[in-house]
Amino acid sequence: MGADPNPEWMPDGADDQVRARLALALDVDDLVEAQRLGQLLRPWFGVAKIGLELYSAAGPEAIGSLADAGFEVFVDLKLLDIPTTVHKAARVLGSLGARYLTLHARGDVPMLRAGVEGLHEGAAAAGLPAPDALAVTVLTSDDSAPPHVVPHRIALAVESGCGGIVCAASDVRDAKELAPRLKAVVPGIRLAGTPAHDQVRSATPAGAIAAGADLLVIGRAVTQADDPPATAAAVAAEVLGASR
Repeated sequence: MGADPNPEWMPDGADDQVRARLALALDVDDLVEAQRLGQLLRPWFGVAKIGLELYSAAGPEAIGSLADAGFEVFVDLKLLDIPTTVHKAARVLGSLGARYLTLHARGDVPMLRAGVEGLHEGAAAAGLPAPDALAVTVLTSDDSAPPHVVPHRIALAVESGCGGIVCAASDVRDAKELAPRLKAVVPGIRLAGTPAHDQVRSATPAGAIAAGADLLVIGRAVTQADDPPATAAAVAAEVLGASR
C-alpha cells in the first residue's frame, strides 16, 4: 500500500535525528537487492538491519556493504548458544562493523554477558565505536508469552550489561520503568491501515514513539509498499511529529 506524505515533511529525505531512529529491515535473500533497497530508502533510514535470510545468503559481506553505503548496521541473528560460542561469534561480528547485535534473552546471564563482551572486544580491535548488544525479549509474532517473561528478560539484560532490548511497543513503558537506561528497539512497525503480516503485536510509528521507543524497525511495510519512498516519507513524518 502506498502513502502520500505531507510535502512539509521533506518527502525527499528526513533529517538525521529522524533517520537515526529508523531501521530498515532488509529481509531479502540477495545482496544486490538489499543494496538497491538501501540506496532507494537511505534518505529516510539511518540503520539497516540484516536478518537471518540476508546473512544466510551473503554472510559478512552484507555487513561491510551496508556500512560502506553509510548505514549503521544492525545484525539480527538472535545468538543463543553456549557462552564461548556466543562470545566468539559476537567478537567476529563486532570486528566486521555491527553497530547493533541481537542476543536472545532466553539465554542466561553468562551467555548474554559473553555476547556483550565479545561484541565490544571485536569493535575495539577494529578501531570502531562501541556497539550495542540488544537482548531480544519476546518476538512480536508471539502473543502467548506469560506476563512475567518480559520483566525477567529485561532484568537479565541489565545484569549482563546489554545496551538495549528488543520488545513490542506494548512492552516499552514497563521496560523503561524497569531499566530506563536501556535502548528500546521496537520491530513490527506499520502505518495505520497497512497489513500486519505475521507481526501480531505491531504498532504505528507514532504509537511506538509515544510509548518511549528509541529505534523503530520497519521492513515489508515499506519495502513491499506500492511506493516505498512515499511510504518511508510518511513514516518519517509520523516519527518527527510524534517526537515533538
